[in-house]
Amino acid sequence: MTGTALGAAAERREGHLKVTGAARYAAEHPLPGRAHAWPVPATVARGRVTAVDTTAALDLPGVLTVLTHENAPRLTEPGDPTLAVLQDAVVPHRGWFVALVVARTPEEARAAAGAVRVEYAVEDHDVTLTADHPEAYEPETVNAGHPARREYGDPDGAIDSAPVRLDVYVSYRVPPLHNHPMEPHTSTAHWEGDRLVVHTSSQGGNAVRATLAALFELPEDRITVDTRHVGGGFGSKGTPRPDVVLAAMAARETGRPVTVALPRRQLAAAVGHRAPTLHRLRLGAGPDGRLTGLTHDIVTHSSRIKEFVEQAAVPARVMYATPSSRTLHRVVRLDVPSPSWMRAPGESPGMYALESAMDELATALGMDPVQLRLRNEPDREPDSGKPFSSRHLAACLREGARRFGWDRRDPRPGARTEGPLLVGTGVAAATYPVLVQPSTAEARALPDGTFTVRINATDIGTGARTVLAQVAADTLGVPLERVRTEIGDSELPSASLAGGSSGTASWGWAVHDACTRLGGLLGGLTGRLPAEGVTARADTDGRANAESPYARHAFGAHFAEVTVDTVTGEVRVRRMLGVFAAGRVLNARTARSQFIGGMVMGLGMALTEGSTMDAAFGDFTESDLASYHVPAHADVPAVEAHWIDEDDAHLNPMGSKGIGEIGNVGSAAAVGNAVHHATGVRYRELPLTPDKVLAGLTSARGG
Repeated sequence: MTGTALGAAAERREGHLKVTGAARYAAEHPLPGRAHAWPVPATVARGRVTAVDTTAALDLPGVLTVLTHENAPRLTEPGDPTLAVLQDAVVPHRGWFVALVVARTPEEARAAAGAVRVEYAVEDHDVTLTADHPEAYEPETVNAGHPARREYGDPDGAIDSAPVRLDVYVSYRVPPLHNHPMEPHTSTAHWEGDRLVVHTSSQGGNAVRATLAALFELPEDRITVDTRHVGGGFGSKGTPRPDVVLAAMAARETGRPVTVALPRRQLAAAVGHRAPTLHRLRLGAGPDGRLTGLTHDIVTHSSRIKEFVEQAAVPARVMYATPSSRTLHRVVRLDVPSPSWMRAPGESPGMYALESAMDELATALGMDPVQLRLRNEPDREPDSGKPFSSRHLAACLREGARRFGWDRRDPRPGARTEGPLLVGTGVAAATYPVLVQPSTAEARALPDGTFTVRINATDIGTGARTVLAQVAADTLGVPLERVRTEIGDSELPSASLAGGSSGTASWGWAVHDACTRLGGLLGGLTGRLPAEGVTARADTDGRANAESPYARHAFGAHFAEVTVDTVTGEVRVRRMLGVFAAGRVLNARTARSQFIGGMVMGLGMALTEGSTMDAAFGDFTESDLASYHVPAHADVPAVEAHWIDEDDAHLNPMGSKGIGEIGNVGSAAAVGNAVHHATGVRYRELPLTPDKVLAGLTSARGG
C-alpha cells in the first residue's frame, strides 16, 4: 500500500513558515554582535584604483572598518575570477567592488560607503556588442560544454538552392536580461575559532563550501553552509557570488558575525546577467515545408576576466529534421560585467529566434505554423543521431491547439480587430535537456513509525522538500505525513546544486535508492527497531552521470493571444496556454507553479524586460525594479499549464524530467508571433515596447 502518490498535488511543507515570516533567510540570523557590510562599487568602466581615502568613512558613527585591496585578507586565486574581490587595484568593469564598509547597522554601513573616496587611473573601454566586432572569435566550447560549432551536410548550398528561403541577417536581438530574485544575494558569516559558519542565499551549499575552503585554505569539514531557505535565484545563485566571500572576509577581520546583503542596484554588475545575443538565421525549405537546410549563428559578449558563452544556437541542434545544418557561436570580450546563468540559458534566447524564424517561414510558405513544425519532426536527434528517450512535441502541439481553439484562427495577419485593438494569436515550440547529477541521500526509519530523509538539496522556491518527501513515501509505501525531510545544510549528505532543471531528478534518484535500501533492511528485521533507528544511504555517482545512449529532452508547446493598441502601441497578452511533455510529473501543484512561472517570465522577456549598456559610462542603465520592468499582476493574463503523461524508462527511477525552465523556453516567441499575426509587422528585437510597436505600425502604414 502506497502513501501519497507521486503526482498528487501535495501542499508545500514550508508554505506556512514562509507566509508567517518564520522561515529565516540569509539576512535573518541576528547573532550576538552582528555587524553589517556595504560594498563600494567602482565608478569607472576600466582602469586601476590609485588611492582610497577612508578617513571620512571611519569617522562616521558605528563604522568598524573599511576593507580595500590594501588591507583585506588575502585569498588564494579562485577558479572563478569574479570572486577575487579586494585582491588588487584592477577595475575590469564598472560596478566591480573596490571597498567594503563594515558597521553596526545597515544604515551606518550605507552612509559610510558613500563617504569613501576612490581615485582611478582611467583606461579606454569598449562595452558595445556588434555582429561584426573585430575582436569576435569562435570559442572552443560554450556553456555546459557544448562545442561552439556543429555542422553537417551543405547548409549554405541547400538553403541557396531551396524553393523557399528565409534569410534574416542579425535581425533577431535579445538584450541583456537580469535575474532579479525576490531575495537579493545575501550572506551572514561568523567564525567559531577556526571554523567558518555561513548562512547564504545560494542554489548549492556544497559548491559554496568547496569554494570557501579553497579561498581561505580550510578543510571543507571546518565550514558549515546553511541554505535552508532561499528566495529565488533563476540561475544567478547557481555559483558562489562575491557576497559570501566578502561576508567571510569581514567576519574574519572584525571578529564579529557580518551580514552582506547586496543592494538591488548593485546586482546587475555583481552576480551575472543573461548576455545579449545577436542571431542570424537562414532556413531553406521545399514547397511541402520540409527543411532542406538550417543555419543559426550567434554573436554574444563576455567579460575580460571570464569567458561565458550563452549557448543560444544549441536548441537548433535538437528541434527539427534537416539534412544540412550549421550552428555557430562567436563571442566578444568586452569591459562588461561577467554574464552567467539565467533561467534556461541558451534555450530561452535561442528558441525565441528559432521559433520566430519558423513562424516567418510558415508565412512565406503559406502554411499553418503548427503544421510546419509537425512536418519537420525528426526520428532521431538531428545533431547526435541518438534516438530520443521520449519525444512528444507533436502531441503537445496538437493538444495545445485543441485546448487553445487554434482551428478557429483566421490565418490572415491583421484580420481580427476590436475597435482600435488588433488581435492575434501565436505558437512556438519548447525544449530543454534532461540533466541529472550525482547526489547522496540518507533515509532513516525510527521506532515511532516515522521516517527521515536527509540530503543537502536546496529549495529555491520550487517545493523540493515536499516532492522529495513524496518520492520517499511512494518508495517506502507509507503515508506522506510520516516522512520528514531535512535539506539545506552542508552537514547533510552531499547533493548537486539546484540548477539546470536537474534538482528533483538528481536528488529524487538518491532519495529513491536510499529508501529502497532502507525498505530492504526493514524487511529483514523482526521485533522493534533500535532506539537510534535503522539507516540506509545511497550514492548515485557513476549512474546518474553515466553517458546515456539516448537523447533526453523535455518538450512543450506555447500558445498566446495578444491585443495591440494601434493608438498607443501597447501590447497586452490576453491568455497564454502551454502543454508540456516532461516525463512523470511528481507533484501537480508545484509543477503547475513552475510551468506558469516560466511562462510569465517569458511574457516579461517579450514585452517588458530589457537592459541597456550605456556606451559612454559602461554601465547597465536599468539597474533596479523601477527601470527594469518585470511583469506585475496587471500584466499577467489567464495562464494555463497542462502536461502529457510520459512513460520514459531512460531517465531515473521516478521517470521525471526537469520542469523549472522549459516553461520559459519559447513563450516569448509565441507572444512575438502573436504580435505579428495581429499587426502583419515582424518585430525582431525584444522587448516589444510601445515605442517599437508604434514605429512599426506607422512604417507599415507609410506614415
